[in-house]
Amino acid sequence: MESPVFEEIDPAGDCDCPDCRVRRSAPPRSSQTLLPPFGFPGRGVHRAVVVVAAASAALGAGCSLPAVAAPHAPDRPGVPAGGEPDTPQGGQSPLYGRDGRPVPQTTPTPGSITRTEIIDRAKTWVAAKVPYSMSAYWSDGYRQDCSGFVSMAWKLAGNEWTGSLHQYGVKISKEELQPGDMLLFHNPANPENGSHVTLFGGWTDSARTQYLAYESTRPHARSQSTPYAYWSNADRYVPYRYKGVAVESGEGSGGVEGTGGTGGSGGTDPVTAKPGGAPKPGDPATTPFPGAASFGPGADNTYVTQLGQMLVKRGGGRFYTTGPGPRWSDADRRATQAFQQAQGWTGTAADGIPGPRTWDLLVTGKGRNIPSAAAAGPVPAAAPRAPAYPGAAMFRPGADNPYVTQLGKRLVKKGYGRFYGTGPGPRWSESDRRAVAAFQQRQGWRGAAADGYPGPETWRRLFL
Repeated sequence: MESPVFEEIDPAGDCDCPDCRVRRSAPPRSSQTLLPPFGFPGRGVHRAVVVVAAASAALGAGCSLPAVAAPHAPDRPGVPAGGEPDTPQGGQSPLYGRDGRPVPQTTPTPGSITRTEIIDRAKTWVAAKVPYSMSAYWSDGYRQDCSGFVSMAWKLAGNEWTGSLHQYGVKISKEELQPGDMLLFHNPANPENGSHVTLFGGWTDSARTQYLAYESTRPHARSQSTPYAYWSNADRYVPYRYKGVAVESGEGSGGVEGTGGTGGSGGTDPVTAKPGGAPKPGDPATTPFPGAASFGPGADNTYVTQLGQMLVKRGGGRFYTTGPGPRWSDADRRATQAFQQAQGWTGTAADGIPGPRTWDLLVTGKGRNIPSAAAAGPVPAAAPRAPAYPGAAMFRPGADNPYVTQLGKRLVKKGYGRFYGTGPGPRWSESDRRAVAAFQQRQGWRGAAADGYPGPETWRRLFL
């Protein structure tokens, strides 16, 4: 399955400012139909009509109704002011078919699914903004709460809850987390007080203090950069890996080699990697390819060190002034690219990010060594670096900071000055949003990926 090319890992979220409330009040784009409990659609429709009628009557009487929204912490949009995820949940239940009737639940045997499929399934709910509910079921048969969301993403045979999801996974450490794993907090004393579960979508900073969380919470399913392990009760969340997750080439962040992804997807190696056999402790020659998520900007792990050490042995020592070490650097990229080019590979097959075949040749000692500096000619120039992304909070209605000015000036330089009557300046404006949206659309992005609010990938492309 082809993986997405990029991921804006810090989306707009659920800000409660007037502008965002107006945008959220627009009719949803999805044509999905909500199924109320036990498959009686008429009952849910009737309730909706009653609510709308009541609201209309109130407005007709000349009363102004405030926007309906749960109280949120002012510095953390979408997070309850009390600190707890406001997500009570239903219990275990079967799926619901197209006719609204329960589907017989099979035995809890994990089916096979790749990480790419897990994330892609999660994104369908995020894109559709599936409303949160502990009693309604989406058209795919899954309950619209946090545990139903994970049940859906993992393609389980029924709707689980935080008290049962653990049986489908195995405990892992924070260091082992990869996209598609879950972070689970179950409060057995009072399941509705804090119990919650999210899907891990990848780290959003090199220090591994923030990650992309896919979750179902009020008002709807979303993905946003989230403190590890969560806004509250962080020490009580436990990482789990789905027992049925299937190994795929380039597993982790950006898919298989050759997808052209950012921050961890590698080039298309000419031949398919062969299994290296069971790994032996202390024997790097039998270490299987750890997945694309282990390499690229922001990566910090022992596999990066191992890669660098193998590259030095194959003639890549001249690219390193210090190290190799666990933190991914441009020296790692240039040395990897030189090794790939030594094999005769070009284009995306020699992008400097190791894929399964690159790794296989290095750990087995096969392939051509990196030629000496004299034979290779000039050393490839270091890739241009974009300034550090300051975070989504810098680009919101009411924001006033130098990053908005920096963004606007870059947009003007890129040819989007027509959106500005004056400026750019430090105060975020509709001109900034429209210019960003035009730039995002120019990248071929649509929907939430072109909402006019710059995420890390928009920022990176603007400055490169």
